[in-house]
Amino acid sequence: MAFILSETPSIANHFIAELRDSEIQQDSMRFRRNMERLGEIFAFEISKGLNFVETEFETSLGTAPIDILQEQPVLATILRAGLPLHQGMLNYFDKADSAFIAAYRKTTKGHDFIIEIEYISTPTLDGKVVILADPMIATGESMVLCCKELLRKYTIKELHIVGIIASKVGIEHVKANLPQAKLWIGALDEELTTKSYIVPGLGDAGDLAYGVKE
Repeated sequence: MAFILSETPSIANHFIAELRDSEIQQDSMRFRRNMERLGEIFAFEISKGLNFVETEFETSLGTAPIDILQEQPVLATILRAGLPLHQGMLNYFDKADSAFIAAYRKTTKGHDFIIEIEYISTPTLDGKVVILADPMIATGESMVLCCKELLRKYTIKELHIVGIIASKVGIEHVKANLPQAKLWIGALDEELTTKSYIVPGLGDAGDLAYGVKE
């Protein structure tokens, strides 16, 4: 299952447009905030499919039955680019535990690259709904590697993957390797460059949010 946010006209498209706009991108605070706002929207959309339980609350005038979330998910992200997106979801799932994964592209002698995971910091994920967010899903290799590592260690009840921009190649790779995952994507782009950057994409989300790395 893949939910594409931009396929339905909404205010979310404004946030995606500003993330892509090379002029607006110069304001790193606005770039982070737009990712955060999209994280809030994704959290709202994902919440519709989670389990709720009717609970009665006392008001000053009586009792009101309200369906509330039965269990908070665990929110996971891939450092560093995923932090604003993660924070947006945490704004809504405000009692959720968090997991962090450090993964990066390592260039080989032949100028190809492999994905390396440096560390994972997580609470137990056994029996949990896990939402793993990364702004850009290019080849999908890092997402698949990170998810498989979590699935190897834990018995995850339900896996959700969130990305703001994804390539069609990346989505197909994720679907083929993680058929149990539910995908939540902001916008889907057609192409990848020879260096596996999404076109038109938006550039390097981590650099735009936090400054150019060495």
